[in-house]
Amino acid sequence: MSILVGKKAPDFTVPAVLADGQIVDSFSLSETIKGKYAIVFFYPLDFTFVCPSEIIAMSHRMDKFREMGVEVVGVSIDSHFTHNAWRNTPVEQGGIGAVEYTLAADMDHAIAKAYGIESEGGDSYYPAGVAMRASFVIDQKGIVRSQVVNDEPIGRNMDELVRVVDALQFFEENGQVCPAGWNKGDKGMNTSPEGVASYLAENSKSL
Repeated sequence: MSILVGKKAPDFTVPAVLADGQIVDSFSLSETIKGKYAIVFFYPLDFTFVCPSEIIAMSHRMDKFREMGVEVVGVSIDSHFTHNAWRNTPVEQGGIGAVEYTLAADMDHAIAKAYGIESEGGDSYYPAGVAMRASFVIDQKGIVRSQVVNDEPIGRNMDELVRVVDALQFFEENGQVCPAGWNKGDKGMNTSPEGVASYLAENSKSL
């Protein structure tokens, strides 16, 4: 598995289903996210179990992500036609409905390999060859700033992705770092011995 934090997010151009339901043959990540924040999140397969809960949870937070200037792209090894069929399947029947972001088709597994999260099977709960449950937060320069990977049975908390983007934007705007458990509206920490001491004196008991 690769660690991409601090590196340029691998680009890709693949077929996809856009947020408005349009099917395209050439969706470009770099063109779509240029000058924007982005989340690229992988999931194993369409028409499965944990995956629809995550995909719908992400869609429910799209108003917040749009407010923050964040593009969201979901990726699995399924085709764009399968993505479209799943979008057109009612939620009550195990579908995901008209989710409000792009679903990209990594049919040759090149994207999962580039991001270092294609499953090799083994002691993992994933079958070999699928994308792991991985999330990448990308800044406006196209650099990966956060990377999280869960094993197959463990669904992600999409509010944590909101928090990570909030923290990244807070750091960029204020130059202060975000201590453990930081949430938007909390105080940051100055990166000096005095800053650490001042923050801990006031907040250590609540950490």
